[in-house]
Amino acid sequence: MSATAGFRRALKSGLRAAGMLDLARVGVQLSSLVLDLRRLPSTVTSLPWFVRCWRQYEALGGPALRMRDVQPCLDDRGDSAGSASGHYFHQDLWAARKVHDSGVAEHVDVGSRVDGFVAHVAAFTEVVYVDLRPLEAKGHAHIKARVGTVLALPFDDLSVRSLSCLHVIEHVGLGRYGDPLDPDGSRKALAELQRVVAVGGDLYLGVPIGRERVCFNAHRVLSPRTVLGALDKLTLLEFSAVDDAGDLVRDARPDDFERADYGCGLFHFTRR
Repeated sequence: MSATAGFRRALKSGLRAAGMLDLARVGVQLSSLVLDLRRLPSTVTSLPWFVRCWRQYEALGGPALRMRDVQPCLDDRGDSAGSASGHYFHQDLWAARKVHDSGVAEHVDVGSRVDGFVAHVAAFTEVVYVDLRPLEAKGHAHIKARVGTVLALPFDDLSVRSLSCLHVIEHVGLGRYGDPLDPDGSRKALAELQRVVAVGGDLYLGVPIGRERVCFNAHRVLSPRTVLGALDKLTLLEFSAVDDAGDLVRDARPDDFERADYGCGLFHFTRR
């Protein structure tokens, strides 16, 4: 029996025992469940709890529950409040704080996470968001989307006062997002970011760092020294990093992360 078939049988048996199953409705209700095979054992063992809750809720005088409206959430009660660690958590807050403290009236971001960093920054300043894919941010006047690519930014040389690119350049040239294959994609992206930074301007860069390699076609991992060498016309103001354990290390030494497995380098550059 396949794992999915086992899941279906367990769900069917549990709901039948509760008097709530019409066999014709099983297929419809399964569409509301996420069949993640890694969580299948906990999903199956949670079914009796789900059935008990259903029956108890109705016994307490709640409105009758309909099968077509059911959306089983079987694991949330055992989850933590969240995770205040990892690349995106530390990176987005690190860069957003820097943009805030700089006091700029407009910030340009290239391809970073919209529901993380971009949303943080749009709360206090204008954000011009550049991405290969169009973005609709209806109802949020502080976000102005422009279609573009990190390999050909729609800005003149030395024209951008505040610029960020977080967890983006490692993907360039691997085809993951429909872009052309290019083994030099990350290097070319760094050169383009460097081109547009204004004199006195700031570049906030986040990128996987450590033992340099290509994890095709997900991403690259770059040596910190590779990043520094590619941005040789800019001055490094700060290097911090997220280590392999997911913790933030402030004012780190690039050499200490040369052999990391999958860290995240947080680089703050300026043009003198």
